[in-house]
Amino acid sequence: MKKVIFVLCILVCAVAAADNVKEPNVAGQFYPESRAELAKKIDSMLEDAAPGDFKGEIFALISPHAGYDFSGRTAAFGYKLIKGKPYKTVVVIAPSHQYGFYGVSVYPSGIFCTPLGNIPVDADFCQKIMDEKSGIYFVKEAFSREHSLEVQLPFLQRTLEDFKIVPVIIGDCSLKILEEFSSKLVKAIGQRKDVLLIASTDLCHSYDYSRTEAVDKITIACLSKMSANELYSQLKSGSVEMCGGFPVVATILTAKSLGHDKIKILGHTDSSEVTGQKIKGLWTVGYLSAVIDKDKESPSSLNAIAGGSGQFLKQKYSTGKIESEVNMLNDKQKKRLLEIARKTIEEYVVTGKRQEFKEDDPKLKEVCGAFVTLHEKSELRGCIGSVIGQEPLYLTVRDMAIQSAVCDPRFTPVKKNELKDIEIEISVLSPLKKINDISEFKLGVNGALIKNGPNVGLFLPQVATETGWTKEEFLSNLCAHKACLPADAWKDSATEIYIFDATVFSEKQFK
Repeated sequence: MKKVIFVLCILVCAVAAADNVKEPNVAGQFYPESRAELAKKIDSMLEDAAPGDFKGEIFALISPHAGYDFSGRTAAFGYKLIKGKPYKTVVVIAPSHQYGFYGVSVYPSGIFCTPLGNIPVDADFCQKIMDEKSGIYFVKEAFSREHSLEVQLPFLQRTLEDFKIVPVIIGDCSLKILEEFSSKLVKAIGQRKDVLLIASTDLCHSYDYSRTEAVDKITIACLSKMSANELYSQLKSGSVEMCGGFPVVATILTAKSLGHDKIKILGHTDSSEVTGQKIKGLWTVGYLSAVIDKDKESPSSLNAIAGGSGQFLKQKYSTGKIESEVNMLNDKQKKRLLEIARKTIEEYVVTGKRQEFKEDDPKLKEVCGAFVTLHEKSELRGCIGSVIGQEPLYLTVRDMAIQSAVCDPRFTPVKKNELKDIEIEISVLSPLKKINDISEFKLGVNGALIKNGPNVGLFLPQVATETGWTKEEFLSNLCAHKACLPADAWKDSATEIYIFDATVFSEKQFK
């Protein structure tokens, strides 16, 4: 009899334990089911991501949650920045796609499984934020088929060690509930520096890729203001679209309450750019990666801008005269830089290794900014550059060549079979000069950089020639399409305008 009771006790404990383990919902669909394949895929995306040398105190990530083939490379920007950081509790706040409910659902205890292993739930933290009277409680069904929280977990497992999660799914709810939820998060976090928040969201969903692009720009502009109230209002009115809008509102409320009031957009793309299928009537979804932190300058950071991705970091800008002579290169020097870019891309695409070069030419050893632009059969294939040089020109060209080939979030990485069709163009930049009147800007001669708060955008000089825009159209498109600002923001006194010259040359010139 005692033996029977003992066996029954074991069975009861086993059932209870199994009931406390959350198995994955979308392994094999949104990401690989194989442990080895999943680890390899994430590690590859993290290696390719180039968010820059970031020195701020990251409090929160905003990260997309589509299948990894669609949004994984955008998500990798943020996760690369937290890799190896000593976070011990990660609050993952995601929207509900599969089950309708009102309020905030917190998974109270147990374990979440992925092909990479188990992640314990921080039960103590969960208990501190749950309050049924405030609409913060456990709705089991909210987690039973949801993907938006789950897809963040393997990325966490490949970037952090020894951490627990606080799984949160938000349904429909009022701003008041989000404020209550945020208040409880603030109290639970207190003075801790080892807590990370992740707001899981995709952006606009539309059958028109041009509409997705337009709405995403409005959404990013609104998001950049870091105003939870305005974001909530715009979400309700439909002016901006984020399927995880409420998680982002809660994250902004919490971040600002704890003194983290700066947002940096690391990358933005959409499924039409990822797949290369810009077809009207084809379902298109926007993806964004961003960090929320305290405002800390990072003078040594690489100022990299990907043609329209929003991939940039703050810098101290020059206010002196443009020194065009810095960019005076002879044909031999231009050919050498193109050769460096070509050899770098071919080596990196084939082997994943970065070429080493030695240069004695004083001109190629000068420190200045440069962009590397790739075209494939006359179509843009990648464009990333360093606005303010941090290393010798020949090394800047080498590094930007790699980033243009494999890190531009608008495109998939260049493959070996594409190399024969890739044409390389290099733009060597003069120092930036801040201007107070647009009369100082010479269309077709100068490039321009617009900066307003965290929003930054850049056009190279050749854009004016390629588009045929007037000066006003050039600046308006720069504001709206690159800096995610209102089109007339260049007229705003708070907007800073910098101009520069560029020496532009391509392989086509020397064939």
